[in-house]
Order: sequence, then C-alpha cells, then structure tokens
Amino acid sequence: MKSVSVFCASSPGFDPIWMKEAYRVGQVLATQKIKLVYGGGQVGLMGAIADAVMENEGEVVGVIPHFLNKKEIAHHGITSLITVENMHERKMLMNDLCEGIIALPGGFGTMEELFEMITWGQLGLHKKPVGILNTNGFYDHLIAFIDNMVQSGLLKQKNQEMLLVDTNIESLLDKMINYDPPTVEKWMSSEGT
Repeated sequence: MKSVSVFCASSPGFDPIWMKEAYRVGQVLATQKIKLVYGGGQVGLMGAIADAVMENEGEVVGVIPHFLNKKEIAHHGITSLITVENMHERKMLMNDLCEGIIALPGGFGTMEELFEMITWGQLGLHKKPVGILNTNGFYDHLIAFIDNMVQSGLLKQKNQEMLLVDTNIESLLDKMINYDPPTVEKWMSSEGT
C-alpha cells in the first residue's frame, strides 16, 4: 500500500491519547513510506498526523474546500495542498488519491466520511480497504451499533466484515494490506438478502 486517506477530527478532543496516537500514526506511515492523504488542516488530530509524517520525511497531500480554509486553518507546511470547491469533491479526490482509508477519532464529519467510503465499497464503487483505528475504545459504541445492524437484519455480515478494526496502527495496516474485497452480487433479492 503506497497511500492512505485518513479521516479524523480537526480538534484535539478531551483525551490526550488521541493527539498522541494521531502523531504515532503519522510516524508509522512515514516509516512505511505510505503517503498520507487527509483533509488539509493544521489543527487537531489532522494537524498532528500531518506534522508527524512531515517531521519523519514522509509525503502529505492535503485536500481542503475553499470555505474550510480559515475554519480548519489550511496546513501550508505539507508536501501538497489542493483546494477544491466543496466537501463532495474533497471526498472524491481523497478517494482517487489513496489505496486505503482509515478513520481516527472524530465527529460528524469523520463519521460521514467513514460511512460514505464503506458504502462505496459495499456498492462496488471501489475495492479499497476501510479501517477504523479504535484508539482507547473511542469506536466501541459505533462497533456495537454496527453489530446491532447485522442482528436486526439491516446489514449483511459480509458487509460488516468489510470494515476492518484494530487498536494498533501496524496491525490495522497489515489487515488493510491483506484485505480481500467481497464480490458485489446482485444488490437485493425478493427476500431482501
């Protein structure tokens, strides 16, 4: 894997472990020569991961919409900063520039990005691995909710299994490198399965 898009918070959050782990993720990406593609901000978890990659001689491509330039304070100390028109264009370009997707802790934006990427995979629009780095149990409730979707018959287990989860970045990257995407079959039968 040569490039990964990372979705994460533009704030540091209340638990210092999230900033520390975001920085460590950046170090690991740089060490493994994996290019970081991210949202282009210099603050919060976004800034921590980008700074770590740059400080460890890695490559960083930021993609930021015009209207977020001031809100997320665009990072001008990275390899390349691309400004786009809107959020949809941002996600499309981030998807085009990467070979895998990782979600770190974040808010509504991170959740929306994560679920759009996994949905695109479910629909066969891409075959890239999508992973969650579950730092300090941040995603435990979301993982339980996804389990409930399967138990409720609203999500196929094979689609649930597309979402790779780990608490360790090296292990998560290993799962992503060895990911074998499911074959997308007919979307629905008359029985809804």
